[in-house]
Amino acid sequence: MKDLRELLKDSCEAVKNNPVLFVAGTSASIVTGWVVYRWTRYRVLFEPIFDEKYGVKAQRIPRKVTAGKVKGENRGPNPADPPSVWEDPFFWMRDDKRADHRVIAHLNRENAYFDHKTKHLQGLKAQIYKEFVSHTKETDEEVPYPHGDWFYYTRTVTGKSYKIHCRKPAVAGAPGGAEQVLLDINELARGRKYCDVQSVRVSPDHSRLAYTVDFVGYETYDVLVKDLSTGRVAPDVLRDTAGEVVWGRDSAELYYTTMDEEHRPFKLWRHACGAAQGDDACLLTEPDELFWLDVDKTYSGRFIVVTASSPTRSEVHILDLEAAAAPALRLVEARGEEHLYRVEHWGDELLVVTNADGCINGKLVRAPIATPGRAAWRDVLPYAADTRIDELCVFRRHVVISGRRGGSKMMKILDMSKIPLPGAPGVTAASAAAALAAAGHEVTFPEDCFDTFAERNRVYDSDVFRFGYTSLVTPRTVFNYHMDTRQRTQLKQDEVPGYDASLYACERIHAVAKDGTRVPVSVVYRKDLAPGGAGGARGCMLYGYGSYGICIDPSFDSKCLSFLDRGIAFAIAHVRGGGEMGREWYEKQGKFLTKRNTFTDFCDVARHLIATGRTSPALLAISGRSAGGLLMGAVLNMHPELFRAAVAGVPFVDVVATMADATIPLTVTEWEEWGNPNEAKYLDYMRSYSPVDNVRPAAYPSILVTAGLHDPRVGYWEPCKWVARLREARTNSHPLLLKVDMSSGHFSASDRYRLMRERSIEYAFVAHELGAAALIPPPAKK
Repeated sequence: MKDLRELLKDSCEAVKNNPVLFVAGTSASIVTGWVVYRWTRYRVLFEPIFDEKYGVKAQRIPRKVTAGKVKGENRGPNPADPPSVWEDPFFWMRDDKRADHRVIAHLNRENAYFDHKTKHLQGLKAQIYKEFVSHTKETDEEVPYPHGDWFYYTRTVTGKSYKIHCRKPAVAGAPGGAEQVLLDINELARGRKYCDVQSVRVSPDHSRLAYTVDFVGYETYDVLVKDLSTGRVAPDVLRDTAGEVVWGRDSAELYYTTMDEEHRPFKLWRHACGAAQGDDACLLTEPDELFWLDVDKTYSGRFIVVTASSPTRSEVHILDLEAAAAPALRLVEARGEEHLYRVEHWGDELLVVTNADGCINGKLVRAPIATPGRAAWRDVLPYAADTRIDELCVFRRHVVISGRRGGSKMMKILDMSKIPLPGAPGVTAASAAAALAAAGHEVTFPEDCFDTFAERNRVYDSDVFRFGYTSLVTPRTVFNYHMDTRQRTQLKQDEVPGYDASLYACERIHAVAKDGTRVPVSVVYRKDLAPGGAGGARGCMLYGYGSYGICIDPSFDSKCLSFLDRGIAFAIAHVRGGGEMGREWYEKQGKFLTKRNTFTDFCDVARHLIATGRTSPALLAISGRSAGGLLMGAVLNMHPELFRAAVAGVPFVDVVATMADATIPLTVTEWEEWGNPNEAKYLDYMRSYSPVDNVRPAAYPSILVTAGLHDPRVGYWEPCKWVARLREARTNSHPLLLKVDMSSGHFSASDRYRLMRERSIEYAFVAHELGAAALIPPPAKK
């Protein structure tokens, strides 16, 4: 490249002052510019950027990859010796600095091929994008929530890409007076391709605002503090934090975490506002690479809670902000094998949700603040094996338990003032049971297939609990719930322009897995285009995730209307590895050496939809992101014949090579999720499903793969390597496309309009592949 540039420079000097050569030079400069552009962007001169049918042919440069013992490297406590070694021909695609010209050129070639092969979809993409926007109330405002002497809320404005954070004074218990704009993210994002604001926290006296921002997509955040009386942003910016920030006892101090080289939050800091970051006090360092630090504050505002956790263990420290002396961290309970717990504060006690004593789905216990360790824990409620406890929302008199039972969300309200202390004088087992029954009740919900969640509840001394509710056919709705009278008041339901809920239906069905396990499936469709029965097989988009115990609950997404109104049903497979059916669904049946259940469950759900006449292999598309992308890669290798099309977003597909290498960000802590392939007992099992390692000669369906250049969770090179292997092995010529976002990370675009554009091409790809490009008008109402 250096020789080419010098040659061009010499040529330009020769032509610049020579009239005879000027005319010829003008034409030559166009050609020269074209050559330089192609070389700089694609690393090609006159040869094609890609092959019309094959796509981008990736160069093979074999390099040895090792799972097991490697001198000087962290390979876990029991690495295999001798290690397992194999060749990776596409290892060169990995560039941790995202700066290698050869790699960037390869990604640009993939994007050029994607653009070329989707030209015929541009009209459909534009139509679907228009539909997305038409179903969005672009200028909107969330329900203001009370906090101190103010009501806080966010709003959006037509044509603006980001939220605006605002507040109004509280007047007679309602928002009143002039609006004060606290943070306009549109201004923050001006001139930038990416802008993610993670935390926005007002100080205890409401005079300052702390917020965290990432301008790259690598999930490394700066903390900024704004004076709300002057609008000035303080010069003492906190750099390279993990994104969470918590105020201390007043507006003078902040708590935050920073990350190590592997992108793991591992240090807790206290910052005095106005001081330099270099003067901050480090309060805790977590040396174990399996553990992450997280910082939060209790609902009461009294305690800072610092949790060190891995997928299987946790340890909590608390810091009392009401302590007379300078507050110091106190340990609640030391970490123990397979022990997970989390802490909240109520009255003179700590409330602890723990899986101790075989309570895998969690039980609620209480402990004195002075002696918070496990020896002092006493049950608040008896353990219910069929109910998983997820979160606590704590008020002065009540506690709201959010969890799930039978695959659906649940909320239980406890009046703590009516619950007797264990061992108190005169309390018998019978009287305690009667008191518990009288002290608690569950919130009821109108549908069988739904999602519900706590909204912002910032008034500790309140009998009103605010929660949200949604389903596949019900837009997000916000309620105030009086915890004593059990009366609920609807505050707002999101307005969805052009949407008539009466035209659509959702249901919960079950597929039977090969081992007899019933796998829940949530399905939504337009009633006049119902799949199966008289309507016959129809198009279907089947979505899955199935990892980390994360639940994919059925919630409303207006974008889905672009599928439903084309006769494409949308289904969610709640496969093992998720947490929909409790912790055992994940811990015992969907991770480590049972992980293949996730993939076989998904295939069994697909077979069920086909066998019941709801769809057919020619009309079935599938989709998943991140670990859900792993799911896509695994099932496509196992049973490509079941599917017509697949969309794999930022897919985790090079499982063995990634998990064996501790230098890749976020890898070590994942050993307690997938297993460590450096250990012999995991290597062969993980290799049996790792998508990159199981690509084979087969007629794969049409596949669209996405990646983010700055993704810290799934390196962009994983989908690149997977696509390269698929191109070499597949036996047909169905579309196989890779789209790499060069300006964002794991979560795609931060700009809401740009995100809709990105999703519109994915929807257009699927609709075209299923032969459902045209909208189907709904039947006329009688």
